[in-house]
Amino acid sequence: MKKIVIGEKIVKSFGEGKEKTKVLDGVSVEIGAGEFVAVMGPSGSGKTTLMFCLSGMETINSGKVLFDGKDLTSFREDELADLRRRRMGFVFQQPTLLKNLNLLDNIILPAQKGNEKKASALTEKAKKLMEKMGLKGLEQRNITQVSGGQLQRAGICRALMSDPEIIYGDEPTGALNSRTAQEIMNILRDINNEGTALLLVTHDTKVAAQAQRVLFMRDGNIVKEQTLPGFDNSNLESRMNLITEEIRKTET
Repeated sequence: MKKIVIGEKIVKSFGEGKEKTKVLDGVSVEIGAGEFVAVMGPSGSGKTTLMFCLSGMETINSGKVLFDGKDLTSFREDELADLRRRRMGFVFQQPTLLKNLNLLDNIILPAQKGNEKKASALTEKAKKLMEKMGLKGLEQRNITQVSGGQLQRAGICRALMSDPEIIYGDEPTGALNSRTAQEIMNILRDINNEGTALLLVTHDTKVAAQAQRVLFMRDGNIVKEQTLPGFDNSNLESRMNLITEEIRKTET
């Protein structure tokens, strides 16, 4: 399997002097093209920081981050921003949508910068994504006129506008009820099945149980890696139990 993202001995600290705190302590990780990887661990274990470092959203103190073979540590900030816009997608717990724009314009906006496609082509693509995500007819709604699940679907539409090779998600279902959370996971799994890699940070064993591989973090390190058997709804509970047991082991 081709490796789309490689992190080598990543060290990341915040603060200076006596206030300096090492959040990542020489972490190495690989994400294959089209792979679905979940990252779990207690608060403060470094999960989100790892995701930010792998995507180039955070600089690292030492080590290396490669995206499709290119060393992100050598990129200028504007080059990193362009790379993220063109080849990566991001889905967060709270979608960062603008209140003064409707759903359709929120989805289109990030894709407009540096995009040679005409506005009409971007609008058509956004509408097709909205229809695919069950948002048809909501194009002109503002963000206060839709549900949390619909906002998250809009955030996924926005992440897909550039046909990314990988989507990074930070607790993408964390603010949703269980039914809506599973609807979002079904969408993300469909996206993954179509070839887009996923790296999801989560506390939810049900979310992690739907991945192909789970990384368990503690104190800035990956302390365990678990490859899961092929997913179907009938083995979800057994996969959840396996993850719960691994969490118990890593916390003792």
